[in-house]
Amino acid sequence: MPMPAASKSIRFFISYRSQDPDLSLAKDFYEAIKAAGHEAFMAGESIRLGEKWPQRIDEELKLCDYFLLLLSERSATSEMVTEEVRQAKELRDGSDRHKPVILPIRVNFSWGVPLNYDLRGYLQQVQQGEWNSPADTPKILQEIFSLVAIGDVERLADGEMSNDFFPSSPSYPLIHSPPLPVAEPELPEGQVDLASAFYIERPPIESRCYEAILKPGSLIRIKAPRQMGKTSLMARILHQASQQDYLTVPLSFQLADGKVFADLDKFLQWFCASVGRRLKLPNKLTDYWDVIFGSKDNCTAYFEEYLLPEINQPLALGLDEVDRIFQHPEIAADFFGLLRAWHEDAKNRDIWKKLRLVVVHSTEVYIPMNINQSPFNVGLPIDLPEFNAQQVLDLARRHGLNWSFTQVERLMAMVGGHPYLVRVALYHMARQDTTLNLLLQTAPTEAGPYSDHLRRHLWNLEQCPELTAAIKKVVASTSPVRLDSIQCFKLLSMGLLQQQGNDVTPRCNLYRQYFCDRLRVS
Repeated sequence: MPMPAASKSIRFFISYRSQDPDLSLAKDFYEAIKAAGHEAFMAGESIRLGEKWPQRIDEELKLCDYFLLLLSERSATSEMVTEEVRQAKELRDGSDRHKPVILPIRVNFSWGVPLNYDLRGYLQQVQQGEWNSPADTPKILQEIFSLVAIGDVERLADGEMSNDFFPSSPSYPLIHSPPLPVAEPELPEGQVDLASAFYIERPPIESRCYEAILKPGSLIRIKAPRQMGKTSLMARILHQASQQDYLTVPLSFQLADGKVFADLDKFLQWFCASVGRRLKLPNKLTDYWDVIFGSKDNCTAYFEEYLLPEINQPLALGLDEVDRIFQHPEIAADFFGLLRAWHEDAKNRDIWKKLRLVVVHSTEVYIPMNINQSPFNVGLPIDLPEFNAQQVLDLARRHGLNWSFTQVERLMAMVGGHPYLVRVALYHMARQDTTLNLLLQTAPTEAGPYSDHLRRHLWNLEQCPELTAAIKKVVASTSPVRLDSIQCFKLLSMGLLQQQGNDVTPRCNLYRQYFCDRLRVS
C-alpha cells in the first residue's frame, strides 16, 4: 500500500529468522519502510559480501529508533533473535532518548505458545502485535507509521502503545501433569517446563534442595554457567515448596530496567515492590521508606514489618540472574550483605524463619566482599555439573532413540555433557532432521544445528576485543591456560570454558573447533 513521504527519516532494525514466514514478511516491511522515506536495516538485504556481520549489527542496533521484532515459532527459539532483543532492551534502558522502541509482532504464533524464558523477561511489559495473513500487513504498517508520527518515544518505550494493535499478552497457567517415559521431541529453549519429560535429575542435588527449602530461614545457592539448568532447578525447588503450602515468588533480576541499578536506594525499592506485587500486596513503600534511615534499614523494615507479617505461610523467594548485580559493585556488596544478614537473623528471630532464599548465579562472585557479610559462603551450595554418560543415555531413550553407550560417547566427545547442547542434538535426531554422523560433521560449523548458538557467542565475543583475545589463547592451546581473573569470570559465565584448578580449557570440542576456525587460530 502507498505510504505518505516522511518528513523526518526514522531508522528501523528488523529482527527475524531467514526462513518463511519471517523472511517474506521482513522483506515486505523492509520495502514499505524505505518507500515511506525511512531507513531500514534487514541483515539479509543490508549486509554486503565481505562485511563483518557482528560489527554491523552492533552499529545498527545503536543507531536505530525502532526495533521491529518478528516473533514466529522459529524466531522465538532463536538464540540470535533473543540476543538482539536483550541488547536492544539494554540500549533502551541506558539511553536518555529511550531508544530503540521495541515493537514485537507475533507471526502465525499462537498466544497459547509461551515465549522462552529469556524473551518472557525482556518483553514482560511490552505489548505485542499479531500477524496471521498478508491481509494484516497494511494494517500493521499503518499502525507502525501512526506510532512513529506520534513520536512520544518515552511513552512508547514504556510499553504504553495502542491497545487495539498491541493487546496485552495473556498468561497461561502451567499444567503439572506427570511426564511420560518417552515423549514427542521438545525443542530446548531455556527453562524446562515442570511437566516436561526431558528434565534429567542429577542426584543427590534435587533431594538435598527439596529438603533444604523446608528448613526455617534456609538459603540455597545454585551456581552454573548459562544453559546448564539453573532456572529449571529453581522452578522445581519452588514447586516443591508450593506443594507444602508455601508462598513462592520467582524474581529474575533480568526483568529490572537498567535505571533500577542507578543506586542502592532505587534498587532496593524495586526489589521490595517486585516481591510485594508478586505476593499481591499493595505497594506501601511511602509508609516504610524514611530518608532518615539507610536504604538497607528501610528494605529490612519493609520485609520485617510489612511483607512477612502480612502472610500466614512461609515464603520461598527465588532470585534468578543475580549476576546482573555483579556489574554494579556499588550496590552488590550492600545487597548481598543484606541477604546474609536476613539469613543470620533467622537463627534467632521467628519473623525471618518464614523467609527461605534460593539465589541463582552463573559463576563465582568476583566482587571483593567481606567474608562475614557474603551470602556466598553460607547455606547450601549447589554447583550444577554436566550430565554424565548414563544421564545422556537416559535422555536419548526419552527421545525414543535406541542408543548404546557408544553413540553417547561419540556425542559427548563433541559437546561434553552440556545439558542444552546435548538436548539440541537429541531433538534433531529424534525428529530425523539429521543422523549422528552428519551432526558431528556439521556441529562446529554454521551449517549445523548449533549455528544460532555459536553465532550468538561469536557476536558477544567480538564486542569485547580482550575476550576475543582470551578465547583465542585458550582454544589455541592443547593444555590448560591461565587468564586474567575478570576475563576468566566472564568467559566462565558465558559457559565457554571449564576450570582445571586455576587454569581453564574450552568447555567442549564444539567451541574449540568453531572458534579456531572463525577467529583464525592457527
